[in-house]
Amino acid sequence: MTFPNILNYTERQLNTYETMKLGNDVIKNKFDDIDIKVDFLIELCQALQDENSELGSKIKDLETDLAKKNVTEKLNVEQEALIQSKIDGLLTKLDSFSNNVSSEHQSGL
Repeated sequence: MTFPNILNYTERQLNTYETMKLGNDVIKNKFDDIDIKVDFLIELCQALQDENSELGSKIKDLETDLAKKNVTEKLNVEQEALIQSKIDGLLTKLDSFSNNVSSEHQSGL
């Protein structure tokens, strides 16, 4: 190998080394970008899991409240029916009493 050929060979090796080094830097930067994105996705997943847990808890609380309200409403309906029944009974007695008083008053005349 002649001296200029040795220089060309050495220069090609340096270019190859620099290209590989540049390629490794690009690869490292890509992995760094991927690492950042993975960290972001992990944090996002954790935040979504926390929010999901809170919403699940809120749903349970709302279902419990709804069940209590349904029981209370049923009791109120039963109570209203009982009150209406008593009112109807009292009105019937009042009508009967009123008819008896009217009859006695007319027969006394």
